Amino acid sequence: MNWISNYVRPRINSIFSRREMPENLWTKCDECGTMLFHREIAENLNVCTSCGHHMPIAPRMRFRALFDAGVFTEVEVPAPVADPLQFRDQKKYPDRLRAAQRATGEKEAMLVAEGEMGRTPVVAAAQDFSFMGGSMGMYVGNAIIAAARRAVETKRPLILFSAAGGARMQEGILSLMQMPRTTVAVEMVKEAGLPYIVVLTHPTTGGVTASYAMLGDIQIAEPGALICFAGPRVIEQTIREKLPEGFQRAEYLRDHGMLDRVTHRLEMRDELITVTRMLMGLPPAVKGDLPAPGPAVPEPEAEAPEDTTERPAEG
Repeated sequence: MNWISNYVRPRINSIFSRREMPENLWTKCDECGTMLFHREIAENLNVCTSCGHHMPIAPRMRFRALFDAGVFTEVEVPAPVADPLQFRDQKKYPDRLRAAQRATGEKEAMLVAEGEMGRTPVVAAAQDFSFMGGSMGMYVGNAIIAAARRAVETKRPLILFSAAGGARMQEGILSLMQMPRTTVAVEMVKEAGLPYIVVLTHPTTGGVTASYAMLGDIQIAEPGALICFAGPRVIEQTIREKLPEGFQRAEYLRDHGMLDRVTHRLEMRDELITVTRMLMGLPPAVKGDLPAPGPAVPEPEAEAPEDTTERPAEG
C-alpha cells in the first residue's frame, strides 16, 4: 500500500479544497476605476487612495472616526407604526425593510449616538444611504427628534450627517410630514442656544435638502457631494437648457454662498472640533493634546483558547 497516494495526497487535497476566498475583498472606485483592497479603503474611511473620491460610509464607521477612542452610546429612537399604508409595489414594504436590515445590519436609515469629540460632549446623527437610499420616513423623523431632545436635555451640540435620496415613497404623505417635524426639532435646538452643525454627504437630495439638511448654523459638505432638491437631469429636461459644469456639487454651492466649507473626510473630525468649540464659546483645542479617534476597522475579538482540560470518562 502506498501511504503517500492513499493518505497524504487525499489529505492535502481536502485541506486546500476547503479553502475559500472571502467575498468583497476588493472595491472599485466609481470615479477612477482603481481596485482598492478592502482594508486599505476602510482605513482611509472609504476615500479612494488614488483619486480622493469619497465613497459612502456606514454610520458606525463614521462614528468610530468621530468620537474619542471610537466610543459612543446609541440614543434610543422610538419605533413608528410598521407599514401604516400597507404599501406594495414589486415587493411588500416590510419585505424591503427586512432586506435592507439584513444587508446593512441596522434597524433603519439613521443612527443617533452621543459621546465626546475632542473632549467636547456632542450628540450626532448619521443617515445610511445603503439603507433604502437613506430615505426619510417616520423612523428618520423620530430619530432627528430624539437627537434634538437629547441635545437639549444634555446641553450638547447636535451634529447631523445627511445622505439621502429624499422622502420614502412607501410611506407616502407620512414621509412628507417629517419635513415640518424635523424642522421644528431643529428649531428646538436653536432656541436652547445650542449649535446645530450639518455635514452634507453624497447624495443629499429631495425633501431632506428642503428641511433639516439646510438649516445648520454651519453647513459643511464633503468634496464632490451632490446637494439638490431635483437632480440636474430633471432640471435640464424641464428648462431645456444645459446647466453649468459642477452644478449642484458641493464646491459649486460653496462658491455661490450656499455652504460654509467643503472639507475632506479625513479632516472632518478636526474641523468639527474647531467649529463646535468656537460656537460653544470654549477655548480652541490644542491638536496634539486631543484624544485620538477610534480605528476605522475594529480589531477582531480574540478567540477563546481551546479547552484542553482532561475530563474523566463517563461511567
